[in-house]
Amino acid sequence: MKVRNSLRSLKGRHRDCQVVRRKGRVYVINKTQKRFKARQG
Repeated sequence: MKVRNSLRSLKGRHRDCQVVRRKGRVYVINKTQKRFKARQG
């Protein structure tokens, strides 16, 4: 999982990427391509 300051550019890498808030953190998740996972901060 990548840790980035900004997730906006990572959201556009694949069409199945979703931005999700969990426990006060912002994540990019992707059910079909697991390698696109990322966390903000």
